[in-house]
Amino acid sequence: MALPDISSRRDLYSLTRAELQQQLVQWGLKPVHAARLWKYLYIDLVSSLDEMPELLPALAARLRAEMTLGVLPTTLETASSDGFTRKYLLSLPDAATIETVLMRFTGRVTACVSSQVGCAMGCVFCATGQMGYTRHLTPGEIVAQVVHVARVLRGEAPAGAVRRQTRHGLGTRLRNVVLMGMGEPLHNYDAVMQAIDILLDPNGPSLAAGRITLSTVGVVPGILRMAAEQRPVHLAVSLHAATQGERAALVPSARKWPLDELMAACRTYSATTGRRIFYEWTLIEGQNDGVDQARAVGALLRGLPAHVNLIPLNPTTGYDGAPTRTEAATRFKQVLAEEFGLPSTVRQRRGIDIAAGCGQLAVQAR
Repeated sequence: MALPDISSRRDLYSLTRAELQQQLVQWGLKPVHAARLWKYLYIDLVSSLDEMPELLPALAARLRAEMTLGVLPTTLETASSDGFTRKYLLSLPDAATIETVLMRFTGRVTACVSSQVGCAMGCVFCATGQMGYTRHLTPGEIVAQVVHVARVLRGEAPAGAVRRQTRHGLGTRLRNVVLMGMGEPLHNYDAVMQAIDILLDPNGPSLAAGRITLSTVGVVPGILRMAAEQRPVHLAVSLHAATQGERAALVPSARKWPLDELMAACRTYSATTGRRIFYEWTLIEGQNDGVDQARAVGALLRGLPAHVNLIPLNPTTGYDGAPTRTEAATRFKQVLAEEFGLPSTVRQRRGIDIAAGCGQLAVQAR
């Protein structure tokens, strides 16, 4: 029997609750029926249209005929030896693959999700940048990654566990999402913001805006648009160098959006939103982890509401660099604090033994 053609079907994960209600009205159904469907998607975390027995029969028939549930099959799964990190290579309908990472920290669980297949920014030390750009993800493909991690967490709930007093049922609830996986989120602005709107819905995933972080390499128009739209999520900006020449050598997109333009956009963002920015600095031994570089970034960020995330390099086969040593990272942090009053955090390295840096698993699986 021939398989039904789903190429023109809308993905339920791509629709906001309001859009879902509008779709029901177009079908001649009452919008109130969207509430039960929404609960199936984001509270019950169903993985198939067949797992929705309480839907109105007319609605169920329409869904099967015209919609799809964009669950992403797992092509490859790896787990770190310390048990803190699990990485998934997920398959898209066109057979492309993307990476999603589940990371455990004290008191919290974080999902790191992708926004594109590959990336056009070309950062020299990033496996995704070395891969090149293929296409944007849809809002549903972004949301489906978060649902995948939530479903994994629910499945890990111990047998006989007492049901928590949350709508998300058993197990540890996913509370943090970072758009730091494959791709540049601000290069795929509309789809990313649609996905964020869905994730923030209080009747669905119900993530807090303060627990979603979007990381950009410095796409100036996107930063300014986020400011103008007063987007409530955290913004992280990848610096990696404090001068235009040094930054352009690591981040080729800096030639399009030079450092002075980027910093002007960051100042506009902070002034408009009243929010601090997280500035990311990948520490590469002998290249940008010295005291002089610490003082340069301190001077660059002077007067801005900022927090610096210091991230030891995740080595890739396409880049000849090594992660900074612990002593150098500690010294860098001390300079920022003592000489500039800048708060910073040396980020914990997770999943080094399973290629958890963005793009690394996808490259290895080719």
